[in-house]
Amino acid sequence: MTEVVYRLYEVVDELASVIENARSVPMSSSCMVPRDLVLDLLDDLREGLPEEVQQAGAIVEQRTEILEQAQAEAERLTGRTRTEAEQVVATARRQRDELIGTARRQRDELITQAQAEVEDLLSRAEAEADRILAEAERQQAELLADARAEHATIVAAGQAEHDRLIAETEVYRGAVARSDALGEQTAAEVARMRAEVDEYVDSRLADFGTTLGHMVRSVEAARSQLRQP
Repeated sequence: MTEVVYRLYEVVDELASVIENARSVPMSSSCMVPRDLVLDLLDDLREGLPEEVQQAGAIVEQRTEILEQAQAEAERLTGRTRTEAEQVVATARRQRDELIGTARRQRDELITQAQAEVEDLLSRAEAEADRILAEAERQQAELLADARAEHATIVAAGQAEHDRLIAETEVYRGAVARSDALGEQTAAEVARMRAEVDEYVDSRLADFGTTLGHMVRSVEAARSQLRQP
């Protein structure tokens, strides 16, 4: 394999040398090379190519056929894929329609059930409201009756208390009148008793003064007798 590669490099180098040393064509970038020599070198180059390169060349030659087959297979697969895609889309649409139909039926059933439940709840609420209203009216009547009875009791008690206070006021007035009369009598009695006491004291003082005068005269007489020789 290494010798083959070396030989290929040698042939390529010879071709390069031939082209580099070729005579130029005036007024152009072309050159004149010996045809036979170049063809021989190309034959040597072709014969010296490895088997893998030759197989690659065969593959390159077959590429058009391979590409055509690949294109045909791709078109076949594309058509098959398109058909399968259309079938999948149709199946998906059918399933979608079925799901939408099922969802709509379930929605209608739920709406109907909800409406029935709402009507039942409203009926129960109205019945409960009527019961509560009747109970409230009954309690109101009882409270009014109790309030009227309590009011009558309070009024009666107030009237009794009023009468009692009036009676007590009359008694109080009588007591005050009697107290005033007793006060006047007491004041008169006190004045009378004071006058009697004053008169008694004055008479007693007068008697004491008389007695004291007699005693003074007796003392003076006794003193006079004592002073006589």
